[in-house]
Amino acid sequence: MKKILFAAVMMSFVLALSGCGGGSSPPPTVTTQILSDPAYDGDIELDQSNVYTVTQGNVSSVFAGIDPSTLSETRAFLDFPLTGAGGVPGDAFIASATLDIFINSIQTISGSIPIRIELVSFSPPTLLASDFDRVFLEYTTIVPPISSADVQNLVAVDVTPLMVEAQRRGLANFQVRILEGGVGFVSPGLIEIDDTTASRAPLLTVSYY
Repeated sequence: MKKILFAAVMMSFVLALSGCGGGSSPPPTVTTQILSDPAYDGDIELDQSNVYTVTQGNVSSVFAGIDPSTLSETRAFLDFPLTGAGGVPGDAFIASATLDIFINSIQTISGSIPIRIELVSFSPPTLLASDFDRVFLEYTTIVPPISSADVQNLVAVDVTPLMVEAQRRGLANFQVRILEGGVGFVSPGLIEIDDTTASRAPLLTVSYY
């Protein structure tokens, strides 16, 4: 009798597990697209005399890299608001994130320009010279490096690790710094990123649960 009762209980347990596993499905993914805020986009140039020049607010382009002719280094900053309508809820789980930038032009003597994208956080969002070297929170690189083939084209960059970190920290804005980067000696190169033209402005696409 005990054996029959035990077998019946086990059968009920197995059927319950089967029912749970077979009927479950992952939550639907929500995808949102966020344009960068042109009022806070900008760049910071450091020239050979160690003078910083900050340019910010409704500029047609931002620049990133090292000018081959002057050797001045410029770092671009883009600001994407995450709160409000069309943003990303604070309790969302990030599935993926992509940054689209349109390359207007490049200046290079080596054929390609290695570009690094860093997650930063500055508040208020007014750029200061000190933001040029502000400590980054996470980073990625554009692969393959930017080349002449990218001029007048959109470049899509996987920034999922950066968005995950921004979400983990509860940041109200997804702010990135774009600069020339690489291992060892890097040949000078400068990229121009379209900032305000319709359909070409920097765009952050986030999918989340």
